[in-house]
This record gives sequence, structure tokens and C-alpha cells, in this order.
Amino acid sequence: MQIFKKTPNIPFLKYKWIALALTLIIVVAGILNITLGKGLKLGVDFGEGTLIRVKFREPISVSEVRKLLSDVGLGNSIIQETGKDNREFQIRTMETKTTREDQELESHQILADRVIKALQGPEDQAKIAQGFLDLNNIDRNTLASLLHEAFPEKGEDLANKIAEYRTLHGIISDWNELKKEPVSLSDEVVNYLQKKTFLGKLTVLSRETVGPQVGKDLRKKATQAIIWSLIGMLVYIAFRFKGIEYGAAAIFTLTQDVLITLSIYSFTNREINLPIVAALLTIVGYSINDTIVIFDRIRELKKTMRKESLENIMNLSLNLNLSRTLITSGTVFLTVLSLFLFGGKVINDFAFIMLVGTIEGVYSTIFLSCPVVLFWNHYFKKKKLHK
Repeated sequence: MQIFKKTPNIPFLKYKWIALALTLIIVVAGILNITLGKGLKLGVDFGEGTLIRVKFREPISVSEVRKLLSDVGLGNSIIQETGKDNREFQIRTMETKTTREDQELESHQILADRVIKALQGPEDQAKIAQGFLDLNNIDRNTLASLLHEAFPEKGEDLANKIAEYRTLHGIISDWNELKKEPVSLSDEVVNYLQKKTFLGKLTVLSRETVGPQVGKDLRKKATQAIIWSLIGMLVYIAFRFKGIEYGAAAIFTLTQDVLITLSIYSFTNREINLPIVAALLTIVGYSINDTIVIFDRIRELKKTMRKESLENIMNLSLNLNLSRTLITSGTVFLTVLSLFLFGGKVINDFAFIMLVGTIEGVYSTIFLSCPVVLFWNHYFKKKKLHK
């Protein structure tokens, strides 16, 4: 499959200074924004705090959720709607009552309980105080024990059905749901549950708590993962192409890939978390793959075009691989664009950084990787030969 019937003749290296200047502007602007501006917004993975995902039985607005939290002094929590029907929310809060490191993790866990209690409201809390169990939050084992008392032979199976339904739908909104497929509970079982339990106004889909030391360790390991991946590529490429200039060019290209992607990401005020680090490493791997293909074509052409200048060989290599670059990158771009537009809010940040990284990877491969090799040969090797 070819986009161009004839090999194009675009003088890519003619624009090397413009590309380098554009890169420098974006990177410097990003660094200034990160260090002096709003900075990178660390997610719960790298900071400290509690992240809770809840789903309500009835639709509710963000302002109403904030009002419930404000009543218990948690109005500064970050609230994000993650569903499409005003029922599912992600709540992040970092407030703690103590500054002692050995007590902060416990403090966050207590804080999570405060958030859930505030959202449940007085009616649910009153029923809990009367001894009723919340069917929308009860764990599988407790539910099995409850059902085993009245239905000893099938209590475990009934509990599994209810738990699986709750996992699939998030929350049980009405008792009649339990009488239909796939649960299909009898009236006897439902009546028994109505005497012992109640349908709470919300269910907790997930709860994550990260202490300060854990967040610090994750930041350190994420940085190390990126640095070691770059060093490993430097060694491999320098050995593979028998020239340190190719390794240096690859590392320069990949480093600015990460810096530009993070710079653009920082302007959007989105959170940095572990999936974002995974996206950065994916971008690095994808970008280096395309760069190596270009370098390999340069190496082949150098053997058959000995009288041509290195710049002409590089331009030809880039043009010969332009169809491949656009087709492979275009496929990834369309996939990631679909995730960004239709994947929902939970995956939106991951899709956005992949979208930026895909475009940046093509830009750096075409306009930055070859100029670095060219500069290295012109200045370092020429200086060495002169000596």
C-alpha cells in the first residue's frame, strides 16, 4: 500500500532550524509552566489522598454532591462526573487530620469513610444504625452468611448471583431487578432480603488510598523507568548502527518527545497518574521504532550512494519511508482519536496524551532525528578528523 505513486522529493532537512526552534519554544514554555506556572497536576498515584468512584441510585448533579461533602467540611474535594446519566462520579480528596507520617495512611482511610457517609445521607445512616445491611455495598461473604441463615443449601449461589449483577450494573436500583434475568430470585428470597437489608442510595465502585511515602516511591520509580528505557535504547542503537551519533540522535528525539508531550499535557491541567506514564513509555517505544526504520534505510543507501552527501541520503531515506510513516501513524492516530472522542472520561486523559504523542512522534522522526546525526557528523567527527 502506497500513498504516493512516485517517491516524493521533499527537502525535509531544509526546515531543520525551524523544527529545532519550534521544539525549543514548546519545551521552554512547558518547563516554565511546570516550574513557575500551574505545574503538573499529580494524580492520587503520585501524590497522596483518597480516590473514590461511586454510583448513585438516582441522578444527581455535581453541585449536589459538592453540597453533601461541604456539610462535613470536604467541599474542596475534586469531583468529576464519569458516567453519562449523572449517576457516576469520581471524587478525590487530600485533606488529612494529622501530619504524622505513620498516621497519614490511616487518616486517609478514615477520610474515605467520611466521604461515603456524607454521600449516603441521614436516611441510609439511620437504617444502618437500626441494624439493616446496605445491599448495594455489602461484601459477598457477608451476604452469603446472611442468606445461608434462611437458605442453607443455596445461600452461596444466591449471594454470587447478586454480587455478579451488582458488578455488572454497578448498583441495584429496584427490588424488581432481582426478580428478573439474570438473577431470577424468588419472591421468598426477595422478601427475606427486604427484611434484613435495604437498597442504599449509592454504591462504592472503587476506593484507592495512597500515602505520601507510596506516592513518593511511585514518582521515583516512574522517572527511573523512563530514564532507564532511554539509556537502554542509547546503548542498543549505538551498537546496532556502529555509531554513537545514531544513539545520541535517538535519545535526543525521544527525550524531546517526552518533554513536548508533557509540556502540552501540562497546559491542559490534566492529572499525571500511572496510566499516563504507561502512555509516555508507549510513545517512546512507538517513536523509536519509526526512527530506527529511517536510520536503517540511511545505512543501506550509504553503501550504494557513496558519492552523495549525507544530507541528500537522509532526505531520500525520509521520502522513501514517508508512505510507511504516514500509514502506520495514521492507523494509530485514528484508533487513539476514537478513544479520545468516544472512550468516555475515564480513559480521556490516556487517549489525549497518546494523541499528542503520536503526532509528536511523527514530527520528531521526520524533522529532528536526522538533523542531530547530521550535526554530529559535521561538528564532532569533523573536529576529530581535523585534530
